Amino acid sequence: MIKYILSSLLRKLHLIKPADRFRFYIRFVQTYGLRRQFFREFPEVALPPAHYIYETFNLQYFDFYKYSRDTAKWLVDYFSQYKTLSELAILDWGCGPGRIIRHLPDFVDDSCRFYGADYNAKYIRWCSKNIPGVTFLKNDLHPPLDFEDKSLDIIYGISIFTHLSEALHHEWFDELFRVLRPGGILFLTLHGNAFKSKLSPQDQQNFDEGYLVVKSNTKEGHRTFAAYQPPPFIKAITKSHEILTHWEGDIRNGKPQQDIWIIQKSGVSKLH
Repeated sequence: MIKYILSSLLRKLHLIKPADRFRFYIRFVQTYGLRRQFFREFPEVALPPAHYIYETFNLQYFDFYKYSRDTAKWLVDYFSQYKTLSELAILDWGCGPGRIIRHLPDFVDDSCRFYGADYNAKYIRWCSKNIPGVTFLKNDLHPPLDFEDKSLDIIYGISIFTHLSEALHHEWFDELFRVLRPGGILFLTLHGNAFKSKLSPQDQQNFDEGYLVVKSNTKEGHRTFAAYQPPPFIKAITKSHEILTHWEGDIRNGKPQQDIWIIQKSGVSKLH
């Protein structure tokens, strides 16, 4: 409760982002030994600057590298339920500093093409210089993406809509379906019921009534900008496209897990 009150106060005072930056410096000092240990054990691995890692994950180098590899394999296991994983165009939308997409080619046929897109130019520059086998493209906070209509087979966004306004939810859902081929797969993780404890009583009521809840007073797209997606809102915004899977996140070791949504663009049969 104290943490929630402090966070709400900082947000109202427009200080949530500076407070998050201060937290980074504290974590940077605390993890100095672990960071040195990582590079002793994995001297050949190129990792992005510490603040890039903090902004998009947490400042734990071993987790950033090893857990992200596990996440890539986890995604491929889901994709393979709906697609034959060869000769596909796969996009990591909101790729950040390449946490997941750098590992994906290890688990997918090399006939596939891999892309990463992000609105943060510094991430795209770092990825382009340090991650081979993937094409990285910069977009803006608003659409469009630099892809032709119906040109991608799989798009995944891991905790990306969780930092966008309602207006951008609508814009980006339309854009992602524009660039997907008919039968293409959209894989998303979102803030569902497991995250309701982070909301005020009024926001919880709005969430239960099916309204998107947004906690802003900070830069949109930043980790401190938070959006919470009730299932009725997502079902409405997918329009005529088919929801193949909705897995509701639970609480594990006291931490809420994000919902998984897998949506197929209308136009062809489910499995092919």
